[in-house]
Amino acid sequence: MAFKKGQSGNPNGRPKGVKDRRTKYRDLLEPHAEGLMKKAVDLALGGDTTAMRLCLERVCPAIKAKDEPIKIDGLKGTLAEQGQAIIAALGEGDITPAEAASVLGALSSQARIVEVDELEKRIAALEEKLPK
Repeated sequence: MAFKKGQSGNPNGRPKGVKDRRTKYRDLLEPHAEGLMKKAVDLALGGDTTAMRLCLERVCPAIKAKDEPIKIDGLKGTLAEQGQAIIAALGEGDITPAEAASVLGALSSQARIVEVDELEKRIAALEEKLPK
């Protein structure tokens, strides 16, 4: 079967009531969860580094970045000027590299939104000029 560009291979989506594979496997493992956990702990205590890592990741998950509001002075003007203000704030140590990357990503998304908006307006203006 050939796929047509812009058309879903499954337009109706997943049928209702069909379980995701992960859910199905979780349901199969659930009755054995306690025994599996005990075995993983025994292996970890016995020196199995993979089991140890799995157990530790469950007990003490990795710390996720906590987003807090940041203030960047000079975030005005063109998108290029705003980008420069973000880079300057990073260079001054006012924001972290992760914060700079996040804000630059948002600015990049805004640039794409503006670009598409401008293109839509231009196309609409050209279409109005075409003879009907």
